[in-house]
Amino acid sequence: MADESPLIRSLRAAVAAAPGDVPLRLHFAELLLSEGRNDEAVMEAAVALQHAPGDAAARALMVRAMGPAPSPAPVSEEPAEPVAPAPVPEKPAPVSEGPVPVSEGPAPVPGAPAVPSFDWDAAEQQVRDLVGPRFLDDPQADGAEGSAGDAAAWDVDAPGAVRLADVGGMDDVKERLEAAFLAPMRNPELRRLYGKSLRGGLLLYGPPGCGKTFIARAVAGELGANFLTVSLSDVLDMWIGASEKNIHDIFETARRQAPCVVFLDELDALGAKRSRTHHSGLRNVVNQLLTELDGIASGAGNEGVFVLAATNVPWDVDIALRRPGRLDRTLLVLPPDAAARESILRYHLRERPIEAVDLGKLVKATEDFSGADLAHVCETAAEAALLDSARTGSVRLITTKDLLGAARQIKPSTEPWFAAARNVAMFANEGGLYDDLLAHLKRKRKL
Repeated sequence: MADESPLIRSLRAAVAAAPGDVPLRLHFAELLLSEGRNDEAVMEAAVALQHAPGDAAARALMVRAMGPAPSPAPVSEEPAEPVAPAPVPEKPAPVSEGPVPVSEGPAPVPGAPAVPSFDWDAAEQQVRDLVGPRFLDDPQADGAEGSAGDAAAWDVDAPGAVRLADVGGMDDVKERLEAAFLAPMRNPELRRLYGKSLRGGLLLYGPPGCGKTFIARAVAGELGANFLTVSLSDVLDMWIGASEKNIHDIFETARRQAPCVVFLDELDALGAKRSRTHHSGLRNVVNQLLTELDGIASGAGNEGVFVLAATNVPWDVDIALRRPGRLDRTLLVLPPDAAARESILRYHLRERPIEAVDLGKLVKATEDFSGADLAHVCETAAEAALLDSARTGSVRLITTKDLLGAARQIKPSTEPWFAAARNVAMFANEGGLYDDLLAHLKRKRKL
C-alpha cells in the first residue's frame, strides 16, 4: 500500500520470505494492530495459528484484534480515594484431602462485570475466506464416496480444450479418426440416414511415446465429450469379484455421463489373451470387459459411449476384444512425421533461451524419433548450455549445434519396437490385422 510506513513494508517482506516464522508474523500483527489495521492483524494471526495451532500468543492477539477497540478510561479531576488493602487471614485455609478441582481460568473478582468468553466458532466464520481449513473432512466419515467399487468415485474429466488441430502432422491418423468418429457426430441427419450408431471402439497401437494418449484426448475434445481414463491399477482388486465390479462401475459412469470417451490405457495388461493367462481373476476381468463393450449389462446399451484403447503390443491383446462391434477399428500411430516433429520441437523450445535454431536440420536429424525422444533432445541440449554457463559465469543461449549434438547422442526409442513388430507383421498377420504396419516397414525398407 502507498501509505504504509517503511517498517511495515520491511516486516511484510520479511514475513513473505519466511512464512513459517510465527514470532515474526505475530510481531508484524502487533504492529498492524497498533496502527488500527485490525482486519489485517486478524488475517496474520489466523495464518500464525495455521502454522502453530494452539499458540497462546496468537490466540490472544486474535481476541484483541477481533474485539471492540478499548475505550479510554474517563479522567476525573478529583483525586481518587485510597483503596483499603485486603485483610490478611490469620491462618491459612485448611487443605482438603479430596481431589482439588482445576480452574480453567482466573477466578472472578467479586463485584466485577462478567467477561464473555471468546466465540471461536464466530471467529472461524469471519476468517474463513482469508485462510483455508487446516484439516480436511474424512470422506469415509458420513458414508461419502471414495471406495474403489463406488461408481461415483471415478474421475470424469470435462470436455477439454485439446483438438486434433493441436496434433502436429499425422494427417493419415486424423482422416481415419474423422471417418470413424467425428463425421457421424457432426452430421446427425446423415448418421440417421446411413444407420450409423453413436457407439464404437478404436484401438490405437504403435511405438511408445508417439502420442496415443494425446490423440485420445484430442478426439474427446473434438466430440465435446467427457473423458474417463482407465488403467490396470484402477481395476484390479484383491477381493474376488471386485475387479469385475470396478469395470462395470466404470462403464455405468460413462453411460450416465454420455457423450463420454472411455480410454483404456495399456490394453495389453487389462485385456491380455485369456489363453496365456493362468490366473482366473484376470480371465474374469477380460470376460467382464467384453460384456461391457457389448452393452449387455445395461438396457440402454452404449449409445454415446466411445471406447478408445491404446497398447504398444496389440498382438498380446485378446482376439475377442478386437472383433466387429467392440474394438473393431485399429489405427497405427507411427513416430511423428516431419511436420509433427517441427511442431513438437517448437513446443519444447518455446520457453528456453535459443539463438538462430535451424529447425530444418534438426527435423532431418531426428527421423524415427518419438515425441518423448524429441523432448529428451531439447532437455539434453539445455543441460549442455546450462553447464557451459555455470562454468564460464555468463549465460549462453542454446544453439543448433547443441541440439544436433544431443540428437546424435540419443538413439530413437522406436527401433526396438519395430524390430519386434517386424516379425509379427511378416509371420503372424492373420486376416490382415497388421497390413498398415507391413506397408510402413516396406516404405522404410525395414523388411
